[in-house]
Amino acid sequence: MSKSSGKSGKWRWVKWIFILPVLLFLVVQLYFFVQIWWWVGHNPSMTSFMRQQQAAIQEKNPKANIQQMWVPYKRISSNLKRAIIASEDANFSEHEGVDWEAMQKAYEKNNKKKKVVSGGSTITQQLAKNLFLSGSRSYLRKGQELIITYMLETLMDKERIFEIYLNVVEFGTGTFGAEAAARHYYGVSAANLSAMQAAKLAVMLPNPRYFDKHRDSNYLARRTGVILRRMNSADLP
Repeated sequence: MSKSSGKSGKWRWVKWIFILPVLLFLVVQLYFFVQIWWWVGHNPSMTSFMRQQQAAIQEKNPKANIQQMWVPYKRISSNLKRAIIASEDANFSEHEGVDWEAMQKAYEKNNKKKKVVSGGSTITQQLAKNLFLSGSRSYLRKGQELIITYMLETLMDKERIFEIYLNVVEFGTGTFGAEAAARHYYGVSAANLSAMQAAKLAVMLPNPRYFDKHRDSNYLARRTGVILRRMNSADLP
């Protein structure tokens, strides 16, 4: 074998070392894109986050299952919709999936703490994470979250994004979606949630498993009052 052919073979290997990760990345993004396209007209049965949580609770009780019942957008109380927007993402109807100002504040907070403690995530970003990703915090995962977020905003309208979010978001240990949450906490359907009940559920979202066990905390009561006052100004998609 000549020296030139040897060098050529080594160069091909070097090229593939760079090309293969790029191809793998593109295949993964294509999978996400096709899955989201399918969900434009079909409801997700289980999200990545649901599967993780089901596995976690089954470690303690192998027969345990998560609680989740899908209900259409129109059968979810406007009180809950307004409360969640007021609490989680006031600009949901206006932004294109990412609130860059909120992300900048989260970045500054993370730098101050010297670890990722806040994400500044919108409703669409939260949905992206719940559908496909783990609950870990890292900038690499955040980057993938942003890509999925823009896919969601490109393929779906705001109402569909919010409908899926309302049906898959975690409200407590093993409790996912508005209908299961309404029944778990108040014994009513998602359509019949009062303003007070809806505000309290919305406030629980950042740390639902904790508040499932601490439903009478002072913080929860104070924050519920704040959200109640903001609800009327929340814009629904």
